[in-house]
Formats: sequence, structure tokens, C-alpha cells
Amino acid sequence: MTSIAILGGTGHQGSGLARRFAATGARVLVGSRDPDRARTVVAAWNAPIGMIDVASYADAIDQGEVIVIAVPFSSVDGLLDEIGRHDVAGKVAIDVTVPVTFTDGTVAMIEVAEGSASEHIRARLPDNVRLAVAFKTLPAHLLEDADAPLDCDDFVCGDSDESRARAIALVGLLPELRAVDVGPLSRARSIEQLTLLAIAINRRHKVRDARYCIVGLPTRPA
Repeated sequence: MTSIAILGGTGHQGSGLARRFAATGARVLVGSRDPDRARTVVAAWNAPIGMIDVASYADAIDQGEVIVIAVPFSSVDGLLDEIGRHDVAGKVAIDVTVPVTFTDGTVAMIEVAEGSASEHIRARLPDNVRLAVAFKTLPAHLLEDADAPLDCDDFVCGDSDESRARAIALVGLLPELRAVDVGPLSRARSIEQLTLLAIAINRRHKVRDARYCIVGLPTRPA
């Protein structure tokens, strides 16, 4: 059974993914800077007994076969420094971060020199770790409501066939969610812009869960 380490696992995205993966029978490690506080948060989830453990970032990085990066983009460089201090050869990292900022009620994309948060992360990860993108366009509020159906598509890209395959397998664990492979890691630029667009749609139409379904592809699995 694959162990999934979710770094930033008590945030909106991280907690939703942790609970949803645990419900499928996957082993989940919630990585946190403050494991004691994280244990208090996780205890309130009513997750399946024994499927979610809490660990420091260091222990989660060591134990996870797949490492999900779910911290805010402003915190990602410190986390990447931590990852770089560990033996992570052969692991796959999944980036769910989006470099958006909320200022005076306005949401905007942070300018990233590499072109996207994912390419920024790739430039700082050890070379022996593969990187894929997934779960970026899923609304955090929807993810956090672990019993709510997702019923949408999720865009996956990555730096290799292997990383995309691992990300697609993770997406496939979650009911009513279909992975759409969009190719190389550079496509993260478009995915992150789609996240910004979904946020704008939510705000304009006073909803919270706008997300994407692609017409013309095979039917999404139930």
C-alpha cells in the first residue's frame, strides 16, 4: 500500500485530501511543523482508525512514498530546503500549490520567475525526485467537505511519464474524479491560471465550488 505524506496536511487542501485518501484505504501521513497541534486537528476528523498518522515534516518526508506539497506558496521554499536534506531518491512529489494572493479583496497571481509554482518547485527539488501537478483546480472548500462528491475533472501534468502516472493513480483513488493528462510540467502555467479563473467565477457568481469538466473525453468513472 502506497504511503502518502501530505506536507501542510491540516490546511484546507491538505486536510481534504488526507481524509479523502484515508477513506479509500490509503495510508496517510499528515506532515506538520507542529505535530502536537496537528494531532489535535486530526483527532476531530473522525477518520478511519489507523489510516491517518501525524508526523513532523522530516518524518513524513522519510516515510512517504508520495509527497504531496500542500503548503501555501509563500512557505514552499522553506519546505523544499527541508526536503533537500533527506534521502528522497525514487520518490514522487505532487504539487498542489497555486501562487495567488488576496489583497484588499482582490485576488491576483504572484509573478513567479520560472513561470509557475510547479516549475519553481522543480528547480529546487533534488534531481532524483520526480514532480507532478494535481488537485490544483479543486476548490479548497469542496475538498475539505470530505463527504461531498467532487464530480469533476482534474488536470495532471509532470516532468516525466512516471510522475504523471503516479499522479493519475492518486487522482483515480478519489470517487467521481477523473484525471486529465495535459502533458509536460510547463502546462502548470495554464492550470494555475485556470485556478485563478475558477476563483473569479466563484466570486462573481457568489458560489464556492466552481470547477472544471472537460466535454468530449471518455465518460468519467463513477
